[in-house]
Amino acid sequence: MVGTALSLVVLEPIFAVCRLPAAEAVPDWAYRGSFSSVSRTPRELSIVCEQDNVPSEVWAEVGWRCLMVEGPLAFTEVGILASLTAPLAAAGVSVFAVSTYDTDFLLVKEADLEQTLSSLGNEDFRIR
Repeated sequence: MVGTALSLVVLEPIFAVCRLPAAEAVPDWAYRGSFSSVSRTPRELSIVCEQDNVPSEVWAEVGWRCLMVEGPLAFTEVGILASLTAPLAAAGVSVFAVSTYDTDFLLVKEADLEQTLSSLGNEDFRIR
Protein backbone atom coordinates (compact mmCIF):
# COMPACT_ATOMS: atom_id res chain seq x y z
CA MET A 1 0.00 0.00 0.00
CA VAL A 2 1.01 3.62 -0.42
CA GLY A 3 3.15 4.44 2.60
CA THR A 4 3.26 8.24 2.63
CA ALA A 5 0.96 11.01 1.53
CA LEU A 6 1.42 11.70 -2.14
CA SER A 7 2.01 15.14 -3.60
CA LEU A 8 0.22 16.18 -6.77
CA VAL A 9 0.98 19.01 -9.15
CA VAL A 10 -1.78 20.47 -11.32
CA LEU A 11 -0.29 21.09 -14.75
CA GLU A 12 -1.31 24.43 -16.22
CA PRO A 13 -2.37 23.70 -19.80
CA ILE A 14 -5.68 22.21 -20.83
CA PHE A 15 -5.26 18.83 -22.51
CA ALA A 16 -6.98 16.73 -25.16
CA VAL A 17 -7.26 12.97 -25.59
CA CYS A 18 -7.08 12.18 -29.31
CA ARG A 19 -7.85 9.10 -31.37
CA LEU A 20 -6.24 8.46 -34.75
CA PRO A 21 -6.16 5.38 -37.00
CA ALA A 22 -3.83 2.67 -35.69
CA ALA A 23 -1.52 2.72 -38.71
CA GLU A 24 -1.10 6.50 -38.81
CA ALA A 25 2.32 7.98 -38.08
CA VAL A 26 2.62 9.96 -34.88
CA PRO A 27 2.18 13.61 -35.90
CA ASP A 28 4.68 16.27 -34.86
CA TRP A 29 2.04 18.21 -32.92
CA ALA A 30 1.70 15.29 -30.49
CA TYR A 31 5.10 16.03 -28.96
CA ARG A 32 4.75 19.78 -28.39
CA GLY A 33 4.23 21.13 -24.91
CA SER A 34 4.93 20.21 -21.32
CA PHE A 35 3.36 16.73 -21.32
CA SER A 36 2.28 14.26 -23.95
CA SER A 37 1.64 10.55 -24.13
CA VAL A 38 1.38 8.35 -27.20
CA SER A 39 -0.06 4.81 -27.14
CA ARG A 40 -0.65 2.50 -30.07
CA THR A 41 -2.83 -0.62 -30.14
CA PRO A 42 -3.99 -2.72 -33.09
CA ARG A 43 -7.15 -0.58 -33.13
CA GLU A 44 -6.00 2.96 -32.46
CA LEU A 45 -3.31 5.54 -31.94
CA SER A 46 -4.11 7.52 -28.79
CA ILE A 47 -2.45 10.82 -28.02
CA VAL A 48 -2.72 12.97 -24.92
CA CYS A 49 -1.32 16.44 -25.45
CA GLU A 50 -2.00 20.12 -24.93
CA GLN A 51 -5.37 20.97 -26.42
CA ASP A 52 -4.09 24.01 -28.30
CA ASN A 53 -1.77 21.79 -30.37
CA VAL A 54 -4.51 19.54 -31.77
CA PRO A 55 -5.66 20.31 -35.33
CA SER A 56 -9.42 20.88 -35.64
CA GLU A 57 -9.92 17.87 -37.94
CA VAL A 58 -8.61 15.38 -35.32
CA TRP A 59 -11.12 13.36 -33.32
CA ALA A 60 -10.50 14.49 -29.74
CA GLU A 61 -12.04 14.75 -26.31
CA VAL A 62 -11.06 18.23 -25.13
CA GLY A 63 -11.13 20.08 -21.83
CA TRP A 64 -8.97 17.86 -19.60
CA ARG A 65 -6.83 19.02 -16.67
CA CYS A 66 -3.83 16.97 -15.64
CA LEU A 67 -2.57 16.15 -12.16
CA MET A 68 0.94 14.71 -11.91
CA VAL A 69 1.95 12.57 -8.94
CA GLU A 70 5.33 13.81 -7.80
CA GLY A 71 7.74 10.96 -8.32
CA PRO A 72 9.67 9.00 -8.96
CA LEU A 73 7.48 6.18 -7.68
CA ALA A 74 8.84 2.73 -6.96
CA PHE A 75 7.39 -0.12 -9.01
CA THR A 76 6.92 -2.00 -5.72
CA GLU A 77 4.46 0.58 -4.36
CA VAL A 78 0.97 -0.87 -4.39
CA GLY A 79 -2.32 0.99 -4.68
CA ILE A 80 -1.19 4.38 -5.92
CA LEU A 81 -3.80 4.73 -8.66
CA ALA A 82 -6.46 3.13 -6.47
CA SER A 83 -5.77 5.64 -3.68
CA LEU A 84 -6.33 8.45 -6.18
CA THR A 85 -9.25 7.07 -8.13
CA ALA A 86 -11.36 5.64 -5.28
CA PRO A 87 -12.24 9.02 -3.73
CA LEU A 88 -12.86 10.47 -7.18
CA ALA A 89 -15.17 7.59 -8.09
CA ALA A 90 -17.05 8.18 -4.84
CA ALA A 91 -17.40 11.85 -5.84
CA GLY A 92 -18.63 10.91 -9.32
CA VAL A 93 -15.51 12.19 -11.11
CA SER A 94 -14.40 10.30 -14.22
CA VAL A 95 -10.65 9.97 -14.78
CA PHE A 96 -8.24 9.13 -17.57
CA ALA A 97 -4.95 7.75 -16.22
CA VAL A 98 -1.53 7.67 -17.86
CA SER A 99 1.54 6.11 -16.30
CA THR A 100 5.19 6.60 -17.13
CA TYR A 101 8.33 4.95 -15.81
CA ASP A 102 8.64 7.50 -12.99
CA THR A 103 5.10 8.51 -12.10
CA ASP A 104 1.37 8.60 -12.75
CA PHE A 105 -0.84 11.27 -14.28
CA LEU A 106 -4.58 11.69 -13.75
CA LEU A 107 -6.67 13.65 -16.20
CA VAL A 108 -10.08 14.97 -15.17
CA LYS A 109 -12.48 17.15 -17.07
CA GLU A 110 -11.91 20.84 -16.39
CA ALA A 111 -15.44 21.16 -15.00
CA ASP A 112 -14.53 18.52 -12.36
CA LEU A 113 -11.21 20.05 -11.27
CA GLU A 114 -12.55 21.79 -8.13
CA GLN A 115 -14.35 18.63 -7.00
CA THR A 116 -11.20 16.63 -7.71
CA LEU A 117 -8.98 18.93 -5.66
CA SER A 118 -11.49 18.96 -2.80
CA SER A 119 -11.91 15.18 -2.80
CA LEU A 120 -8.18 14.48 -2.91
CA GLY A 121 -7.45 17.20 -0.36
CA ASN A 122 -9.88 15.51 2.02
CA GLU A 123 -7.80 12.33 1.63
CA ASP A 124 -4.61 14.14 2.75
CA PHE A 125 -2.99 14.40 -0.65
CA ARG A 126 -0.75 17.44 -0.94
CA ILE A 127 -1.75 19.50 -3.97
CA ARG A 128 0.15 22.37 -5.54
